[in-house]
Amino acid sequence: MQIIEVTDRKAEEAFLRLPRMINKDNPRWIPHLDHDVAAVFDPKKNPQFQSGTLCRWILTDGNGNTIGRVAAFINKKLAYTYKQPTGGMGFFECINNKEAAFRLFDVCREWLQARGMQAMDGPINFGEKDRFWGLMVEGNEKETPYLAPNNPAYYRELFEAYGFQDYYQQFIFSLTSDIQLPPIIEKKFERLTETQGYHFENLHKKNLEKYAEDFMTIYNKAWSDAHESFEPMTREKAIRTFKRMKHVVDEELVIFGYHHGEPVAFFINILELNQIFRYLNGKLNWLGKLKFLYYKWRGKCRVIYGLVFGVIPEYQNRGLESALIMSLKNRVVPKGYYKAMIINWIGDFNPKMVKLMDHIGTEKAYTLITYRKLFSDEIAFERHPVLD
Repeated sequence: MQIIEVTDRKAEEAFLRLPRMINKDNPRWIPHLDHDVAAVFDPKKNPQFQSGTLCRWILTDGNGNTIGRVAAFINKKLAYTYKQPTGGMGFFECINNKEAAFRLFDVCREWLQARGMQAMDGPINFGEKDRFWGLMVEGNEKETPYLAPNNPAYYRELFEAYGFQDYYQQFIFSLTSDIQLPPIIEKKFERLTETQGYHFENLHKKNLEKYAEDFMTIYNKAWSDAHESFEPMTREKAIRTFKRMKHVVDEELVIFGYHHGEPVAFFINILELNQIFRYLNGKLNWLGKLKFLYYKWRGKCRVIYGLVFGVIPEYQNRGLESALIMSLKNRVVPKGYYKAMIINWIGDFNPKMVKLMDHIGTEKAYTLITYRKLFSDEIAFERHPVLD
């Protein structure tokens, strides 16, 4: 077996093709778009390169066939926010062979250690946590949502045999549009809007920059003290994110909450794009774009994908999460178009949100794990701190 650094077009193509070989016998598997994966490794498209660095490799067998791939990376703004300097590894794909998997894990560990890291988290993304993050351990047999990992069940054994430990678990929830929400949720919504100066509105694309700035304000206040690895959102990044969503977002699916006109909460939802991407085989070239428009016109995308809630700290525990859900339901359900909803992952370190999902009657559809591997036995392992 030979480890080869990805430095040329041939190796990059092998890196992108490998998941198709690994999952060729899984009829439920939907490939990620090649350009979404490639963008992670492009300094012109991924702003993480401004404060970080990465390396990626493929693994070949004695006949030159690609049998594994992996990437390692360091975000210098985040690596030193933990008790020990911690890098990341991700985009792991491998045949069911412990020696091959360990070669890939070893090359990540050696590369990170050489740059001062004492641990690595994985599999994670060199970028946002809403994509390519975690190892799916429950739900592998089903079609997975857009940008969620979809890996063979044997990956878990490979990670844990190498010494990766469960840093936190992530749950993806689902519900159908005909679900009956508990009456208390409607009462909370009425109380907030009728007597306490709150109002909720959906996104209007003509005022995209305004909503991007509101998003940035809420995001930075909501997460600044909640996560040890928090990185503030800039205005430029917020606007770039909203412009990227513009062509796939339904305005009614993005809800903002305001208190006396000040932004205090949001609930960001998009179309569950894998309902269409299943037909594209990972290719969004000119033909793929035509297919996308065709299947969207055919009404193939009737599932909502809930990306993220955000409520600034002083407004938490006032029922705003429930009110956001109620506001979305009031806009969407009467039209009868969307049939179901998937809510992107919520960590087990956030018991309040997990409890809310249980309260409204969602189903825990998928479970993922973000692992941590410590490089020294002298370092005590600690799970992700629980949010208050």
